[in-house]
Amino acid sequence: MAEPRDPATVEAIFKAYDVRGTVPDQIDASLARSVGGAFVRVVGASTVVVGHDMRPSSPDLAGAFADGAAAAGADVVLIGLAATDQLYFASGHLGHPGAMFTASHNPAQYNGIKLCRTHAQPVGMDTGLAEIRDAVAAGETPAASTPGTVSEQDVLEAYAAHLISLAPVSGRRLKVVVDAGNGMAGHTAPVVFERLGQHQVELVPMYFELDGSFPNHEANPIEAENLVDLQRRVVEEGADIGLAFDGDADRCFLVDEKGDAVSPSTLTALIAARELEKEPGATVIHNLITSRAVPELVTELGGTAVRSRVGHSYIKGTMAETGAIFGGEHSGHFYFRDFWRADSGMLAALHALAALAESDQPLSELLGEYERYVGSGEVNSTVDDQDAVLARIEKAYADQGAEIDHLDGLTVGGDDWWFNVRASNTEPLLRLNVEGRDDQTMSRIRDDVLALIRSHNE
Repeated sequence: MAEPRDPATVEAIFKAYDVRGTVPDQIDASLARSVGGAFVRVVGASTVVVGHDMRPSSPDLAGAFADGAAAAGADVVLIGLAATDQLYFASGHLGHPGAMFTASHNPAQYNGIKLCRTHAQPVGMDTGLAEIRDAVAAGETPAASTPGTVSEQDVLEAYAAHLISLAPVSGRRLKVVVDAGNGMAGHTAPVVFERLGQHQVELVPMYFELDGSFPNHEANPIEAENLVDLQRRVVEEGADIGLAFDGDADRCFLVDEKGDAVSPSTLTALIAARELEKEPGATVIHNLITSRAVPELVTELGGTAVRSRVGHSYIKGTMAETGAIFGGEHSGHFYFRDFWRADSGMLAALHALAALAESDQPLSELLGEYERYVGSGEVNSTVDDQDAVLARIEKAYADQGAEIDHLDGLTVGGDDWWFNVRASNTEPLLRLNVEGRDDQTMSRIRDDVLALIRSHNE
């Protein structure tokens, strides 16, 4: 038995879908070892695969987790440096639960653990993470009479081959700029692009050096300032497309040949169209802040569009319930049924490259049919009494006869606009997303809703 830990301290690092905190103040080798033992017990694992990102603390934490898992009786397969979707591949390909040590785009002093069951099934608070948290807090990590073994296995080449088999790229040769942000795409992209071949792609690498201090920019491409270097380089190189990945490379964002950022909703629509061509009539999942263009397009192509709450456990759960072929989130996460319903930034990138190589149009024109509305992006406002503000907004628009639902926060819709307001799970914030048929409509609705939100604090 390990020593019990302060429950409040443990609860602070166990988030909705992962474990995350500062090193060594909140997460250290002892904590990782305890999580490893508790994970084995809660999921009933006989073998566990473990990967880690490029952060200086990651190898030691992954090793401690492996020690804890082995002490609990499980065999451990270490896959070493990995992107998060590479860990998901290992879980699906080898048929074992997995643990990935990463804090994605968070600053260097952070680290974390993403856990999954066999075949990359998510582990969240409702599916085992709360039990793991409680076991760690109580020090409940009993040792097995026969400890497991620890071995190493390189799955990077198999990962690359599998992704390309799902989205093969053929047609005209493309010049591609890839900004890895000093994250794990610097590890995976060279192998994937080498398999595509120089006859198919000319790779222009940016920030491929693995460096958890992120010396060039934060590895979070959803923020516009982190795309500036890529946008400039795409134009300077005369490239066909730019790809930006986050720190653990499970998210991907596009830049077109003009240097303009592409909405993740637009990429969701493009991939949905490709998947529906492969399997007509299939179901596609989209979260509720994805552009209205996505369900419109899916319906037009004969598919079934299903809305989901924001968050990967909801997307994956809805995909499992419906048998959906694909799911997309406006945050840049893309989920594929044929990739164990897990998200993969690199697989999304390959779909974009495949569509572009098959077309004689530049990317900006190819994506034109998928860009039907104008979005606000996410606008955050600090609000103390979130429920009161949401009630005020709902009343204001209910009185106008607008459509209202509560799938996730408050969603309100009109003929040519909609918006969603959600409370943050961790901060006193309301998150607003607005979309309109044109910029004037979007701006009007955005400003009206923001006035209702922010007047509460005056």
